[in-house]
Amino acid sequence: MGAVVGKAIRGLSFVLMSVGLVFVVGMRRKSPPVLNAVRRLSRATKRFPLKKAGTSGSDASVVRHIGRKTGKSYETPVRAVRTADGFAVALPYGPNTDWLKNVISSGRATIVYQGEVYAVDQPQVVPLADESSSFTRGNRLAHRVFGITDVLKVRRAD
Repeated sequence: MGAVVGKAIRGLSFVLMSVGLVFVVGMRRKSPPVLNAVRRLSRATKRFPLKKAGTSGSDASVVRHIGRKTGKSYETPVRAVRTADGFAVALPYGPNTDWLKNVISSGRATIVYQGEVYAVDQPQVVPLADESSSFTRGNRLAHRVFGITDVLKVRRAD
C-alpha cells in the first residue's frame, strides 16, 4: 500500500512540475494558448482577488475602467506600484489585454491603491526597463522569470 501511495505522489508531483514548467515557458514566450488559458482562468476567478485588492495592506490594486465598445464599468485586479508622479503596472500578458486597451482608449482610469482612490490619466505603455526601479527586488525577479517586458505608466490626475 505504501509503495502505491509513493508512486501516486511522485506521479502527481511530476504532473504538477510539468504544468508549472509549461506555464512559465509559455508566459515567457507569450504563447497564445498559454496566455489565453491564463486569461480565461483569471477572468473566471477575479472575484476572489477583487475582495481584498485595493485595500490597505494588500499587494493587489484595482484598475477601474470603462469598456471602449460597451461603455460598461469594469474592475480589474492588478499589481500597481507608486512612481514619482503616478503608478506603474507590469503587463504579464503583454499590451494586448482588454483592460489595457480600455484605459488607453479613454485616456484615463481610476486606481484603488492601499485603500485610497486615485484618478489617473496619460496612460502609456513603456519598456519595463524605464520603470524597473519602481518595483521591488522580488517583483523584478518575477518579471525576469515570466519574461515581462512592458509596463503601463499612468500619471495621478488629482
